[in-house]
Amino acid sequence: MEPSQVAIIGSGLIGRSWAMVFAAGGFKVKLYDIAQEQLTTALENIRKQMKEMEKLGVLKGSLNAEQQLALISVCTDLKAAVEGATFIQECTPENLELKKKIFGQLDLTVGDSVILSSSTSCLLPSKLFTGLKHVKQCIVSHPVNPPYFVPLVEIVPHPETDPSTTERTYALMKKIGQSPVKLNREIEGFVLNRLQYAVISEAWRLVGEGVISPTDLDLVMSDGLGMRYAFIGPLETMHLNAEGVSSYCERYAEGMKRVLNTFGPVPEFSGETVQKVNQALSEKIPAVPKVLDARRKWRDECLTGLAKLKTQMKSD
Repeated sequence: MEPSQVAIIGSGLIGRSWAMVFAAGGFKVKLYDIAQEQLTTALENIRKQMKEMEKLGVLKGSLNAEQQLALISVCTDLKAAVEGATFIQECTPENLELKKKIFGQLDLTVGDSVILSSSTSCLLPSKLFTGLKHVKQCIVSHPVNPPYFVPLVEIVPHPETDPSTTERTYALMKKIGQSPVKLNREIEGFVLNRLQYAVISEAWRLVGEGVISPTDLDLVMSDGLGMRYAFIGPLETMHLNAEGVSSYCERYAEGMKRVLNTFGPVPEFSGETVQKVNQALSEKIPAVPKVLDARRKWRDECLTGLAKLKTQMKSD
């Protein structure tokens, strides 16, 4: 069953972004939060972003900003918010007990065809959904922050999730223009954060050991690895950097193992290295709300431009 109406639980940054993504796909959206004031602020933020993107010519979807905004309504009553929805995306703070409480309430309300989906970035489905009556309809759909500008969604099933729930969620994400990937089983950190933490861990060690400065470390990624990874992943990079993956492994396996064996233990992320990294980043981007917000806006504009370029290149 294709949903024509979705419910978003939580009107923070992720919830607002999900609402915009679904509206861009032509779906009616009910945005829920506990306080009307939070919802009013969320709608104002969504309107401002949509109008700005429309002006820049980068608004997603075939509908104009006003048409998309008309698809989004708000609600402070959870039962009313999910009435008529066949897909529910939970976006509350990353707190296990809070999320379990929400899903416990939803479990008592929804029918047997509704998909219950969580935006969690690190809580395992088995911790979130075990014991629910509708566990077969439960799944994690983990977006990348911010979902509107970065399309990847990790779809992670509970051990008891029905395969049809996974397939329906995958199809829905494709339909609204996201780039879903399916994990065959749950694992700590899912996939994106496992890769991200591996990079952060080695970056931290290199800076902490005085091999490179924090600003130069970031440059290695932004003007080096990151330029390739914006279009192809590490496995395709191996494939193209030799005459296929088998050739790459024949040439470089011993060298890779030699380097990997020099990696140290998991960093503590404390002490002098924190001070060193914080000082370098604060000199570049002072850690005050106004400056950070401006930098985030610049980041989102860059991501929008990159997404537009990638779409254009795919169509070419």
